[in-house]
Amino acid sequence: MSEMERWYDRKRLPEGAQAIVADPGEREALARRFAIVSIARFEVLVTLADDGTAVTATGTLVADVVQPCAVSGEDLAVHIAEPVSLRFVAPYAGPGSEDEELDVAMLDEIEIEDDRFDLGEAIAQELALAIDPFATGEHAEETRRAAGLIDETASGPFAALAALKKPN
Repeated sequence: MSEMERWYDRKRLPEGAQAIVADPGEREALARRFAIVSIARFEVLVTLADDGTAVTATGTLVADVVQPCAVSGEDLAVHIAEPVSLRFVAPYAGPGSEDEELDVAMLDEIEIEDDRFDLGEAIAQELALAIDPFATGEHAEETRRAAGLIDETASGPFAALAALKKPN
């Protein structure tokens, strides 16, 4: 069960743009799932279209999140505005060989279950992908210096080896 379910039936797609807005409980649950501090706003405006082989959902995702700085742990307010392009398809009924190579386009397709698909879970995953796991705040450099991580040569993978080098 998803924290933000929005089920649609392929046979009864709504006309026009659909506004999907996460309620406070959904935002709180998604923040826990994504290991961020909070989600103040999460909205998606999408248009659904069925071309006979797939249902496409295209539009824009907008979110305001607070996430921890990757270095200092301080709270960072981040605004996210991203295009959304999803493709829902019937389950793949190919030969099923483990050695079979998949078409690159198939990697971004989401399977429809009994002519129904969960657009809410799909856009929640889009938000997860839009959150920068390495975002840093204004105190990141200060925290790096305090920890002795001044630059790549002083803290990189070869720093330990350099410390073992014997002077000539």
